[in-house]
Amino acid sequence: MSYLLEQPTAKKTKQSQPIPGREKEMTRNNAGGFAFKADSFTRLERFLILGSEGGTYYVGESDLTKQNLENVRACIAQDGLRAVQVIEGISEAGRAPKNDPALYALALAASYGSDEKVRAAALAALPRVARIGTHLFQFCVFIDTMRGWGPALRRAVAQWYLEKPADKLAYQLAKYQNRNGWTHRDALRLAHPNANLKTEHAALFRWAVKGEGVPESGIIRGMELAKGKAEAEVAGLIREYGLTREMVPTEVQKSTAVWEALLEKMPLGAMIRTLGRMGSVGLLAPFSNASKTVVERLSDREYLRKSRVHPIQVLAAILTYAQGKGQKGSLTWTPVPQVVDALNEAFYLAFDNVEPTGKRFYLGIDVSGSMTYGQVGGLAGLTPNMGAAAMAMLITRTEPNHFIGGFATSFVDLGISKSDRLDSAMQKCQRSFGGTDCATAINHALAKKYPVDAFVVITDGETWAGNQHNAQAIQQYRQKTGIDAKMIVINMVANRTSLSDPSDAGSLDVVGFDASVPTLISGFVGGNGSTSSEDTE
Repeated sequence: MSYLLEQPTAKKTKQSQPIPGREKEMTRNNAGGFAFKADSFTRLERFLILGSEGGTYYVGESDLTKQNLENVRACIAQDGLRAVQVIEGISEAGRAPKNDPALYALALAASYGSDEKVRAAALAALPRVARIGTHLFQFCVFIDTMRGWGPALRRAVAQWYLEKPADKLAYQLAKYQNRNGWTHRDALRLAHPNANLKTEHAALFRWAVKGEGVPESGIIRGMELAKGKAEAEVAGLIREYGLTREMVPTEVQKSTAVWEALLEKMPLGAMIRTLGRMGSVGLLAPFSNASKTVVERLSDREYLRKSRVHPIQVLAAILTYAQGKGQKGSLTWTPVPQVVDALNEAFYLAFDNVEPTGKRFYLGIDVSGSMTYGQVGGLAGLTPNMGAAAMAMLITRTEPNHFIGGFATSFVDLGISKSDRLDSAMQKCQRSFGGTDCATAINHALAKKYPVDAFVVITDGETWAGNQHNAQAIQQYRQKTGIDAKMIVINMVANRTSLSDPSDAGSLDVVGFDASVPTLISGFVGGNGSTSSEDTE
């Protein structure tokens, strides 16, 4: 399909004004420029994946959160069953780095669904969205601000406990004991699950609610036995019962022997989060068996996939572990270079594995002033421009034919190449270059006569300074070069606008740090061009 025949002659309109004839489709963004309105379900996906922590340069966190929650309510009112499906699908597929937005949106649907079918669907989705005890407690926190504990809600929470096999329930009770003032005792007293037909469950409930009747075997028994024991004995109990860090007495958590035992069966996500702690106790050191184990696990694509590790979890570890100290507190360690390298590789492996399209990519990284403010996916220290650099590096690993350029109101040579490690690429993007013109990448390529099959603009969308809209620039490029170039916009912030023209079948709007981004881009650029941003989102 040729987009050259679909679009009118490309004209120039200042970004501070809407495109003539498209006024109803556009809205003023937070920076004062005009962009296309993102439809409500596209905004829902952005919120579920990116959240609104940290706000933006132009909108504070509370205002951005308010905008997004109003939109969630609108989606529930518009098509509640579809909203529940989107919430459940994004959460269960591990597309989002944090589950709190999905839990809040699900609580909204369970409380304010337009009819009983919507509310019932939301409660039925609870086990798949609240997969662990911590999720359940956070859901309860949200629910408490919205509604009372009626029979349907009590049954849903009771089923969360009753549907789990006894051994998996015991693990949940022991590992996830409280969050934000909620405990299993609180939830069970409200839900009153009927365990008459499940003797093992009844015993576990008695232990969780009253602290009575410690099981003779199983993980809870091991946790109770570990209390007051010496380091060597605790290490033995960890191996015998499969205890996790949360089940081990705090007084022995500085022991190398204890951490060595914990590492043997430690879930990958927990391992990534505690690399610094293991380094501080001396377990991770050059040539150590523990370092070898960590590197092997981080290098195993299939293990990463099965462990549902999100790329932002890996980025958090890169930002923290490589600097040798925690973001908070006084914990310090000496980073092992091989572990740092393995973390860099794990970031790429955590995304979907796709075949290269062989197309020519221009990767435009927004490095304007607004990209230095706020945080991506709720990760402290990861600003939108750093996240943009990480996403660009991801695409360079997939697509060999690429050019990387930065932009603000003009082209910026960032000095980034495929050989850069993630931390160095992110560092190169941390400078601020002023205003924003997201059409810069396309116009730079046109001026240089670069033959580009796909432009990927990675931005917060707060464009305002240019004399031409992004949608007009891509039309101009197609007409002047004769290339049916695709336009992909990766949004790093959950705002209400889009640079992608919804009527342009050659444009795609995707959410930054959605773990499925490589697949979406590869299918769109390598396919027949029939996918529009509206179809995909």
